[in-house]
Amino acid sequence: MTGSILEGKTAVIYGGGGSIGAAVATEFARQGARVFVAGRTRAVLDTVVDAISAAGGRAEAAVVDALDQAAVEAHLDHVVTTAGGVDVSFNLVTRGDVQGVPLTAMAPADLLRAVDNGLLSALHTAGGAARRMAVKGSGVILHLNSGSGGGAMPGMGSTGPADAATETFMRYLAAENGPQGVRVCGIWTAGVAETLTKEKLAAVAGDQAPPDPQVALDAIAAMSVLRRNPRLADIASTAAFLASDGAAGLTGTMVNVSAGLVLR
Repeated sequence: MTGSILEGKTAVIYGGGGSIGAAVATEFARQGARVFVAGRTRAVLDTVVDAISAAGGRAEAAVVDALDQAAVEAHLDHVVTTAGGVDVSFNLVTRGDVQGVPLTAMAPADLLRAVDNGLLSALHTAGGAARRMAVKGSGVILHLNSGSGGGAMPGMGSTGPADAATETFMRYLAAENGPQGVRVCGIWTAGVAETLTKEKLAAVAGDQAPPDPQVALDAIAAMSVLRRNPRLADIASTAAFLASDGAAGLTGTMVNVSAGLVLR
């Protein structure tokens, strides 16, 4: 693999078998990082690792449920023992968001699922990483959401509250762990071109999902200032920069990779 901005760094990516997780893991490895991809489905994780290894990168897969604190802690201990430490942690696990249902008609469980899963997975993964990073005085914790936490678009369901809760948690994490040399940064994105499938849209929006994912992509692009959808490469390259020493002055902030869907 070519690249160098993450040379010598060790990164743990939760949800590493998903579209965004795989793209980030691949870019991190291309930039020199040793990557540990974690998730709940061994087969998809192995596919990511095999592709990275075939390209000359270093990667390892592990089945880890980010909602299981003991499992996260055990895996982080393994990473530290194997690689000498944790330099980057990125949580990209799915939360179980529900959209397309008015809040006044939403079941409590559907509202709270995304909020609870987002906060708990952040607490376990980012919290565990921060404790280990503090020991050596450096590290980067990354997170991602749609930017809906500061918006008010009807039909976003549990996504807005979940985004707001996790983003606030991460901002406070940055404040508490900055003195120990730990940076915390996030990425806003939405409507990523390669990630919207009919199945994923149906899982989030149910009967309100468009029959053709391209319809959703076109609608999102039309609302974006740049009149296009963000792509996986946009997110992966931004994440690599945020994880690198080139972003050493950034913490407690979000980087907007929404192609202008979000403006703030």
